[in-house]
Amino acid sequence: MQILWFKCNEIIPGVLIALIAIILALSGFLVSREIQPLNDTDYLCNMASNSETKLEEFKQEDHTAFVLGYTGEVGKELLKELKRTRPFKKIVLIGRRIIDLDPDFGPEFEQKKVDFDNITDYKEVFDGIDTGFCCLGTTRGKSGSEGFVKVDHDYILNSAEVAKEKGCKHFTLVSSQGADKNANLLYTRIKGQVEEELKVMHFDRLSVFRPGVLMCDREESRPGEAFFRTVLKPFSYFFPTAITTPTDVVAKAMVRVAVSKTENTTELFENKAIHALAGNVKCKVKKKSTNTDADQDL
Repeated sequence: MQILWFKCNEIIPGVLIALIAIILALSGFLVSREIQPLNDTDYLCNMASNSETKLEEFKQEDHTAFVLGYTGEVGKELLKELKRTRPFKKIVLIGRRIIDLDPDFGPEFEQKKVDFDNITDYKEVFDGIDTGFCCLGTTRGKSGSEGFVKVDHDYILNSAEVAKEKGCKHFTLVSSQGADKNANLLYTRIKGQVEEELKVMHFDRLSVFRPGVLMCDREESRPGEAFFRTVLKPFSYFFPTAITTPTDVVAKAMVRVAVSKTENTTELFENKAIHALAGNVKCKVKKKSTNTDADQDL
């Protein structure tokens, strides 16, 4: 059979073989990522299993927090989790615009409009806040290369410097899987540079989250990302911790880390660790009363 100059009986079998080869190769890669062992398994699993106790203890200490990037997809899920758990006596939402918040959020959620290009003129919004969450981010497709660097590098670091000066002790950053200051790809290179520059600011505690491909239904139209997520959706069902992360999972992990005490001054949570913190990974938690290990779905 031939259509125009295409010989279908020759082309179609070759295309099918190529697709099968690609699917098998991708599946093999995802299997290897899915079964890859976790580092610090006990630490992560205990943090997840003891989250409710830690939360109640944390509430008694009257902490305050700010959120940068609260109108983005991770930021919106973080607000929902903060509303659900109520760990802070006050939460300042810092952004370039004021949005309509559901009344259920309560008076402890306070919005502050700032100009990130001149963030030092707004130091007072960070006064006395001990915990910071940063979900700021954009893309080259939306903002261009210069705009991407401005938001994902300059805005984050400038805000962090002001927050540190005004009393922030614990800074939490949503970065990206593959972040590397020496990467050739602009996106991962900038993410890696920001991580390194935050380290030298010497917060009492720095928590960096590196989620995989964020799975969510964006209100903002991004056709390329939407197509990629659609392709990955069936794989994320069978290999949930390999390369994808639902935004609500990131949010839950962030709050659990925030309310947990640790001796670590810098923490880096890769994709699978984020799933473990959110309780999506089966692991062993040591029971102190019996000195035995028990499998527990967290």
